[in-house]
Parts: sequence; C-alpha cells; structure tokens
Amino acid sequence: MYAHMYLQIQFCAEMEKNNNELSAENAQILANGHAHPNANGVVHPKKKAVAPAANGWRQVLWNTWDAFADVAWFIICCIGYILQDLYYIAFGYPEKELNTDIALITGGGNGLGRLLAERLGKMGTKVVIWDINKKGIAETVQIVEEAGGYCKGYVVDISKKEEVYKAADVIRDEVGDITLLINNAGVVSGLHLLDTPDHLIERSFNVNVMAHFWTTKAFLPKMIENDRGHIATIASLAGHVGISKLVDYCASKFAAVGFDEALRLELEVLGHTNIRTTCICPFFIQATGMFDDVNARWVPTLNPNDVADRVIAAIRKNEKLAVIPGFLKVLLSFKWTFPWGCVGGLLKRLVPDASPHGLPSSIAVPAVPLNSSSKSTAADIAALDAELSSVTLPAKPPSMLIQRTPSLGERVL
Repeated sequence: MYAHMYLQIQFCAEMEKNNNELSAENAQILANGHAHPNANGVVHPKKKAVAPAANGWRQVLWNTWDAFADVAWFIICCIGYILQDLYYIAFGYPEKELNTDIALITGGGNGLGRLLAERLGKMGTKVVIWDINKKGIAETVQIVEEAGGYCKGYVVDISKKEEVYKAADVIRDEVGDITLLINNAGVVSGLHLLDTPDHLIERSFNVNVMAHFWTTKAFLPKMIENDRGHIATIASLAGHVGISKLVDYCASKFAAVGFDEALRLELEVLGHTNIRTTCICPFFIQATGMFDDVNARWVPTLNPNDVADRVIAAIRKNEKLAVIPGFLKVLLSFKWTFPWGCVGGLLKRLVPDASPHGLPSSIAVPAVPLNSSSKSTAADIAALDAELSSVTLPAKPPSMLIQRTPSLGERVL
C-alpha cells in the first residue's frame, strides 16, 4: 500500500513539474509572438511559424486594400463634386428662399450690416440687429420698416459673452429661433503693432473672432434641434494675407476664417449637413467707416452695395467661401506657390498703406494698464484730439468720416 501511495505522489509531482514547465514555455512563446497554445495548453510546433505569419500577411493585405479603397472612393467623390460645380457654373447655382428665416446681424447699426438688414427685410426675412450704437440701431430699424420689412434692434456688446447669452434668450422669447446668423461686426485699429495699445488688440480679437464663438454657441443648439440653420462669417481677404498696420486685424481675421472652416467640417462629421456655413472674404470696402481712406493699388476698393448683394447671393447659394472680387481667388493660390519675396513684394505694392489718414503712427498713444477697462479717460481723449488736430489731412476728405470711439483710434464697422 505504501509503495502504491509513493508512486501516486511521484506521479503527481512529475505532472505538476511538467505543467509548470509547459506554462513557462507557453508564456515565453506568447511574449515572443511565435505561437498560441490550443485549448489544452499544448503548442503545436508546426504552427509556431505558420499561423502568426499568415495572420500578419492577411492583416497587411487588408490594411492595404482598405487604404486603396478609401483613396479610390475619395477620388470618385472629388470627381463628382467637380462635375457638380461645373454644372452649376454653366447652368446656375440653386438658390434657397430666405423669407421664412429669422436673421440676426451683428454690427447692424451701420455700414455693411445695415445694407444686409435692408436687403433681407425686403425679401421677407425677419431681421434682428445687434450693435453698441443705439442711434444706429434706431436708424436701421426705421430704414427696414419703411421698406416694408420686419426689424428689431438690441444694444448688445458682443465682446461680452454674458450679454450675448442674455440677449439670445430675449430674442428666443420675443422673436423666435434664429435660423440665419451673420457675424458681421468688426473693428480695426490701423496702427503699427508697437503703436497699438494693448486694449485695442484685445478688443480686435474679442469683436472680430471671440464673439463668433459666443453667438454660435448661443444659437447653434436650436439650429441642430430644428435641423435647419446657416452661419455666415464676414471675414476679410486680410484673413488670408498679412498687411502692414493691420497685424491685430489680420490675425483676428485669420482666426475667423479658421473658425468657419473648422466649424463646417465639425458639423459634417457630426452629421448636421442641413446647417450650412459661409465665409465672406472681401477686399477693402468703401464707406463703411473702416477702410474709407485706405491706399490700395491695382485692385479697386469695393462698393458696399455690391458687397451686400454678393453676401446675400452667397448665403442663398450655400457657398462655402466667397472671395470678393472673385479673381483674387487665383492670386491667393500664388501665396503657397511662389517665394516670399514675390508674395511680400506683391502685398506691399497692392496695399502701400492700409491707414494713411488714420491715427498717425508717430503719435505717442497714451499707455493703458493691462488691468484697465477699454474706456479711456477724458484727459487721454482730449490729448489725442489735440494731437490729431495738429496733423495735416488731405484737402479732399474720405467719402465717409471714420467713426472713432473713445478707445483711442478704434474704428468700428
């Protein structure tokens, strides 16, 4: 009996030893990626090199085919879009009606915003305008209503997100859900960078781009809920090329162009294809209070009425990017094709001075502390007026006076 028990103990010990050795071997094999054990924990020597190699090649072939199919489908889609665009160029783009929309136009108290409000009002669109100029709002509302349109105006500083969100709630209660958002308001300083007060740089970004985030976040959720909407960004050609004396303005408009493009792509990725975006990039516009006195060559400054008509047409046709005038699209492609010497030389000749009659860069602008508000003191304004009065201006004034706020040289659209 003892002999029998001794043999059983020996057998169990031998089995345990074999199992431990087998487990260690399997672990080593798995770590090296050579083979996998079967259900009984046994590795077949013939499968050590064959199975993983076969699986690896299958995965490589599948990845290659998947990439090829994706590229082929992309090329097919591109051809389809190109043919569609050629068809629209030949026979005209389909245009949507805007008479059932409720449009919000920021900076609608004057300039391009007022012209857009007037046109939309005549088309039967309910128009809401935001501006910081109460008198300008009243004038725009009167113009639209006299033409038979619907228009309501609110005093809103779009650079302050709290005011934007609060005013958005008021509009939803009093007018309805906004379906057409036109981010039009803009400001420009027209000074060399080192002559531009910090608060004007901050103001440029707050109005020209940061406000787009606040207005879009305020109205986009309802557009998504209703599966209908359009967001138009009034940017600039200065959002594609740099111009001297417009460093802060160009940087903010570059950001506005990027905002529109990224938002459009994000909406497509999320499946909200019925919400459209349009980016408007005009050359310098006359008589809007921003670039009336710009010194531009070769390309004439734009008539604001023509620009307003082009903006409305771009919205109705769901255009993604509207460059005004259109031939400048071709010139934009040169920027990434030719050396900087060519590009810089063209820009310096195209716009020798973006603000020749604006606040002279030789004037020492009173410094504003970083923690101060955007409003200047009465003494600062008086000193600035005295310095400006000593500057000799041309005999022929610009077609429209530059509107200046008490923020030392800021010009408002």
